[in-house]
Amino acid sequence: MCGITGWVSFDRDLSTEHATLAAMTRTMECRGPDAAGVWLDTHVGLGHRRLAVIDLDGGRQPMAAEHDGRTVLVTTYSGEIYNYRELRAELRTRGHAFRTDSDTEVALHAYLEWGEDFTAHLNGMYAFALWDPRTEELLLVRDRMGIKPLYYWPTPDGVLFGSEPKAILAHPATRAAVDAEGFAELLAMVKAPGHAVYRGMRELRPGHTLRVRRGGLTERRYWALEAREHTDDLPTTVATVRELLDDIVARQLIADVPLCTLLSGGLDSSVITALAARGLAAAGQGPVRSFAVDFTGQAENFTPDALRGTPDGPYAHALAEHVGAAHRDIVLDTADLIDRRNRDAVLAARDLPIGLGEGDTSLYLLFKAIRAQSTVALSGESADEVFGGYLWFHDPRAVAHDGFPWLYTLAHAFSGRGAPGGPQALLAPGLLDRIDLPGYRDAQYRQALADVPRLPGEDPTERRMREIGHFHLTRFVQLLLDRKDRASMAVGLEVRVPFCDHRLVEYVFNTPWTMKTFDGREKSLLRAATRDVLPEAVAQRVKSPYPSTQDPRYAEALRAELRDLLADRDAPVRDLLDLPAATKAVAHAPGDELRGSGELVLLLDGWLRQHRVTLEL
Repeated sequence: MCGITGWVSFDRDLSTEHATLAAMTRTMECRGPDAAGVWLDTHVGLGHRRLAVIDLDGGRQPMAAEHDGRTVLVTTYSGEIYNYRELRAELRTRGHAFRTDSDTEVALHAYLEWGEDFTAHLNGMYAFALWDPRTEELLLVRDRMGIKPLYYWPTPDGVLFGSEPKAILAHPATRAAVDAEGFAELLAMVKAPGHAVYRGMRELRPGHTLRVRRGGLTERRYWALEAREHTDDLPTTVATVRELLDDIVARQLIADVPLCTLLSGGLDSSVITALAARGLAAAGQGPVRSFAVDFTGQAENFTPDALRGTPDGPYAHALAEHVGAAHRDIVLDTADLIDRRNRDAVLAARDLPIGLGEGDTSLYLLFKAIRAQSTVALSGESADEVFGGYLWFHDPRAVAHDGFPWLYTLAHAFSGRGAPGGPQALLAPGLLDRIDLPGYRDAQYRQALADVPRLPGEDPTERRMREIGHFHLTRFVQLLLDRKDRASMAVGLEVRVPFCDHRLVEYVFNTPWTMKTFDGREKSLLRAATRDVLPEAVAQRVKSPYPSTQDPRYAEALRAELRDLLADRDAPVRDLLDLPAATKAVAHAPGDELRGSGELVLLLDGWLRQHRVTLEL
């Protein structure tokens, strides 16, 4: 997987800036615990931290391509190109010679062969930089769906970039400042394409490249979802989805290190685990190893609620037995979720106070436990966005809402979970007025509507569901991909997301909604395409979100920590709070009403302390 960073400056000599590049690179150590490298030339410095997954001996970076004894291209690369073997074979027929078995070298030669159009040939998740010393130009590249992160900071004479904001913020020319728009982005629960929260910093948008020349920066879109007429009938569509999934999972099983799956017992993770089991068996490998998260006492004391009707454990075990998986439950204790050191580790990984509270802590701890036994994990992330699995896809009120449907559902259907007013309930009214969160969300919604590709004469229902599908694939799934990337890379675990393969996304995006829900269920196409590899109970299971502890000790520990924080007159978050409301909530609100709002307060305080953020609101 790896972590990358770099610096281009056309007005100074960077060949003596090893210390600065090394400092930026060190911030990526968690993403690449196996090796480090820095490459310097007159106007460029590239840094790399490696997590060795393919060609353990030959894939060291930064990596250079040479011709007639001259360096013609250098890269610092993060991710996986799943079709690298086919590309290497094709490039060899075109006269290219290879020194390694790595996909990194394939990326170098693909660019040398096809130029910037080489992105059309890549299937994978990636974020990387290519420096051409012949023209003194840098090209930054990000994968189509934005699975791998890539941030940049334009400077008067070049650019700084990195896999995470912390790499850029380690440079002495930058500072961690957040204005009102950035703060609104923190709270919006909508991913604004290109927005990086910190003022002066940008995130390279999915499916884009950024070329850096002496004359400035040029961003180019090389891929986007397009509206196409779907001509396949239902049986053909179901068969095509299955063919794509079989090919995608088979490609993503390639690794030179131990590999596993994340198995919750839901439809999505069960499909990936079942197909992985088949793929490994066909290759003479296996059994597939799978891992699930659970909480102490949860199996015995589970109580259904508005979000989760059934516990995950029985379904995960049923699927594991059905496919012969070597399965293990990672059982977390409430003490681990309460431990401030774990929450601080999550915050350090994210660089920002956003996420799902203890859900992020448990994900981090799950990945930490898995990393002791595996280096690569396959995940069912994004199936809900691709196939239409969330509740709000199927709620006429949410569909008709003039805004993002998930915000409607979360504000109405689950209003009893968390303090009234949502996660921002304990923030000062004056602060909320300054950032104008409703106005920010509405502006993002209007832009998202304008970005949706359309078919002429489309049925109004199909048109609206195309809009909602596009919102999820461009404004929602990136929130979850960011969460999974940071939590996994914080412990050096590579997580692959087969449902984000662009071929599957393109095909299902253009499949009519009536076909996606042909049997009246959510994710009808996915269920039909994979029913033969699943036990019936799993195939019929209703959508259940990522699990959350129901232990009342967690809420009470949260209350105690908030009480201590409010008593600390030097706490940096105090200026952001509605202190009377926070004091009243800590004293009297039920424990569940502090989750969300209370977790946000603690995250904000830790962020202001750890990152020395300047708020310019």
